[in-house]
Amino acid sequence: MTITKNQNGKDLTIALEGRLDTMTAPELEAELKESLNDADTLAFDLAKLEYISSAGLRVLLAAHKTMMNKGGMQVKNANEIVREVFEVTGFADILNIVG
Repeated sequence: MTITKNQNGKDLTIALEGRLDTMTAPELEAELKESLNDADTLAFDLAKLEYISSAGLRVLLAAHKTMMNKGGMQVKNANEIVREVFEVTGFADILNIVG
């Protein structure tokens, strides 16, 4: 998985490419721990994310909980496969999914 981080003031965008699964979720989790202190808003760009597992969902949920106390979090550009995972797991009702 490739993680691309773009910080614009207090707005953080993280683009994910590849697979967010048991093997790669710890990498994203470490990146978020390092980056969220300096962010008031967070956006995940999932345009190039091919797959997300329960481990990946756990990391997104933890980020969502952290950002609820700040300016919020958005999930953008999720493809049909990833959107279906969000729907089936109920994450579509929890996360702010746009685009």
